[in-house]
Amino acid sequence: MQFNHYSVLLRETVEQLHVKPDGIYVDGTLGGGGHAFEVCSRLTTGHLYGIDQDDAAIAAAGERLAPFGDRVTVLRDNFCNMKALLEREGVGNVDGIVLDLGVSSYQFDTGERGFSYRFDAPLDMRMDRRQSLTAGEIVNERSEEELCRILREYGEEPFAASIAKHIVAARRQRPIETTFELNEIVRASIPAKMRRNGHPSKQTFQAIRIECNAELEVLRSSLDEMIGLLNPGGRLCVITFHSLEDRIVKNCFRRNENPCTCPPGFPVCVCGQKSRGKVVTRRPILPKAEEIEQNSRSKSAKLRVFSKE
Repeated sequence: MQFNHYSVLLRETVEQLHVKPDGIYVDGTLGGGGHAFEVCSRLTTGHLYGIDQDDAAIAAAGERLAPFGDRVTVLRDNFCNMKALLEREGVGNVDGIVLDLGVSSYQFDTGERGFSYRFDAPLDMRMDRRQSLTAGEIVNERSEEELCRILREYGEEPFAASIAKHIVAARRQRPIETTFELNEIVRASIPAKMRRNGHPSKQTFQAIRIECNAELEVLRSSLDEMIGLLNPGGRLCVITFHSLEDRIVKNCFRRNENPCTCPPGFPVCVCGQKSRGKVVTRRPILPKAEEIEQNSRSKSAKLRVFSKE
């Protein structure tokens, strides 16, 4: 299957980067190379480093960005290792970083990857197929309490306790191996009248995918370091697709803009914490109606931008 990925908020993100022709930029979630292509199109003597952990994305983006020759370096890894990867390439600081945290259309639409409840496939969900942990192991080996926590915390699933209970009961009979098997368990766990708003497995699949790929931990542990990688005036642009990611980004940006820990009543700051920059987007940038009409998956996207001082 051809690697397809619609680059959400493409124009808005590239505009916010303020690309300099001689600048150094990083796309930490390369995907199909959409954002990277637009950045590279604006470079003359600059360079773009593209990072992705998905082998299919690396192959597709490498082909798409080939016309830019030695202006591009493609690296297969997780963006949480960005600083070490850049140091290995002899790069200390950069002028802009992009993160598009959405799962690619290719990943959702390639049934055997196990990301989607629409296809009957093994419970995989690994973004990096080199890792050992799969969604199937989570479903079949985690305790009922841990499953409930994952579903409630990462899926914001109101029926987390019921779903976890039904999963544990089902796997006592035999292992749960496929997406459709999990679908049936989730369906049986939710009252019929509550199944009318979208697919009943949506939040469960989101939660298990996040756990399988440690998505929130990776994001939470990486943002401060990325801000540290920016040159003065450099920008970090992050596109999120659900409230958990957006909250992490929003809180990190605010903390880096105003890190002072002094009580509000103090006349002067004594904690010594200095601002690292400013939040450019007081409110997130959202996709326009035309984009949502063209790609319904962009509906939940939010772009937040931080500028380094």
